[in-house]
Amino acid sequence: MTLLLVWILNAVALLIVAYILPGITVASFGSALIAALVLGLLNTLVKPVLILLTLPITLVTLGLFLLVLNALVFWFAGSVLKGFQVDGFWWAMLGALVYSIVSGALASLLLA
Repeated sequence: MTLLLVWILNAVALLIVAYILPGITVASFGSALIAALVLGLLNTLVKPVLILLTLPITLVTLGLFLLVLNALVFWFAGSVLKGFQVDGFWWAMLGALVYSIVSGALASLLLA
């Protein structure tokens, strides 16, 4: 039940991000649900491998390269899905940052 609620909260967070940032578009709530699922799967399966592969540069930049990895995963999801579009890397960087803030805030409000 908690997993389903987190999934819906992440979809709502994506809709909020698309409303705030003009470089990110989400076609519908269904598209937001699919995008939230894909982002969750990418963050669970692909991102740990990317972190391991880029560990030297992450250490040199004192962890700031993780922001770039978040943006790349966000941008990749936007390029793969039809109803979720990210217009460029900098929109992906800003979108990933706002998405993590909004989804964290929603989760802390509703799951506390």
